[in-house]
Amino acid sequence: MKPELSALVEEARTALQGAANEDAVDQVRVAFLGKKGKLSQLLKGVAQLPAAEKPAAGKLVNEAKGELEDLLARAQAAAKLRRDQAALQERLDVTAPGRRHVRGHVHPIRETTDTILRIFGQLGYRAVTGPEIEHEFYNFEALNIPRDHPARDMQDTFYLTDDVVLRTHTSPLQIRTMLEVKKPPVKVVCPGAVYRSDSDATHSPMFHQVEGLFVDEEVSMADLKGTLLAFARKLFGPEVRIRLRPSFFPFTEPSCEVDISCVTCGATGRSDVEGGPCRVCKGTTWLEVAGAGLVHPNVFKAVGYDTEKVTGFAFGFGVERLAMLRYRIPDLRLFFENDVRFLRQF
Repeated sequence: MKPELSALVEEARTALQGAANEDAVDQVRVAFLGKKGKLSQLLKGVAQLPAAEKPAAGKLVNEAKGELEDLLARAQAAAKLRRDQAALQERLDVTAPGRRHVRGHVHPIRETTDTILRIFGQLGYRAVTGPEIEHEFYNFEALNIPRDHPARDMQDTFYLTDDVVLRTHTSPLQIRTMLEVKKPPVKVVCPGAVYRSDSDATHSPMFHQVEGLFVDEEVSMADLKGTLLAFARKLFGPEVRIRLRPSFFPFTEPSCEVDISCVTCGATGRSDVEGGPCRVCKGTTWLEVAGAGLVHPNVFKAVGYDTEKVTGFAFGFGVERLAMLRYRIPDLRLFFENDVRFLRQF
């Protein structure tokens, strides 16, 4: 029986080579493996063999059947592939120009943050990051803002528990850094997202800050002003001027607001387009961009620094504010709406 089975397999192989499509392959299957197929006819001969020869003959038949099924499966897959390729060629014009993939790019907020960090990196500052969910000690108490301090009302804080908050500034990173670095100097910038309950054209419940801290011996307001001037000119151009106005922050003393000369009107106070006062600086020629000051002694006491030996300054920028000035963006909310038409401009 072995020669007959071998011949049957070869006959099926030849038939499958001439099968042009899936229907033709199925016809070969029926002819060889169907109920009235050629293999079934051979099986009838097995029943007439002596009982001693039946096991060996059955094994040969099963092997032949397996080989036939394998040939049919491969032929069926090849026929299906040919059908799919033919259908694809009907729909696809390979001579037509290809579709260009739109390349992604860095979001303007991330690009502005990276630029700020690069500038301060050139000035010797290292960037540190930390948790956005903070304990009140790091977010308030260590920064000279006790529970009954009126500045708490200014923060519009999101509380998660009685003493755990979404950080309202990146200043907690300054505290964590000073607690880690037991002995100054400390020279860091602290980028990251912060959260406050506020939302309008110039405020968002979530926004980004970059704060800086420099602690060493004999650090003065002159050092602070020089640092901020160098940063502003690097970011906005060599013609930019800065001024420091007295202000109040609980974690610095003395404190100041930091203004730069208007980069939109060139500090003229006039609009070249409309002829009236500059819409950005309102004709004042100055733009507020940051808060700063010398670190309050109570902050140093909270981290265990000797207030008789060290001094330092701190400053903080809103990244969205700087990005709005760099790119002439009128509404802060545009940065978060993910409108592709807006983002493609950058």
